[in-house]
Amino acid sequence: MSLVQARKLIEKPGRFAYLMGLYAENYWRLTRVFDPQRLDSGAYCSRAGDAIDVRLDLIEQHAYTTELKLSYTFEDERTGAPDPSAHVRLYRDARMAEVTHCYVGTRIEDVIGRFASPRTVFDHRLRMNSFLSKWLEYLDLRGHSRFTLKPL
Repeated sequence: MSLVQARKLIEKPGRFAYLMGLYAENYWRLTRVFDPQRLDSGAYCSRAGDAIDVRLDLIEQHAYTTELKLSYTFEDERTGAPDPSAHVRLYRDARMAEVTHCYVGTRIEDVIGRFASPRTVFDHRLRMNSFLSKWLEYLDLRGHSRFTLKPL
């Protein structure tokens, strides 16, 4: 392998490394904005200056993980489900947050098919977690925080 080829391999992280970095970024954004590790199980609402309320449902706290759902308080006209919404699993020991699915009652196989290629699955996970990253940044800029969260 030439020196030029070796440099290209070192300079460009792979797609998997990028996804793992996105999981870590989502963990820190979610922790900074809502700090769900300190909450008890239950439903919370965040009201900030943007007039769009955010609902955080803390589903369960485990020894090393936190399960939660983040959504706006309005519903999709067609389905009646909160839209957008993201089901997130926080891995506190690894300091990562992964979106497991984005709509109520849908699993990844319902969205992309039961026999999807690994590339299709990976691309779907990348889109979901990129969405969460941008959404958390937006919520932070709009003034949503752990201080605006109130139990429902």
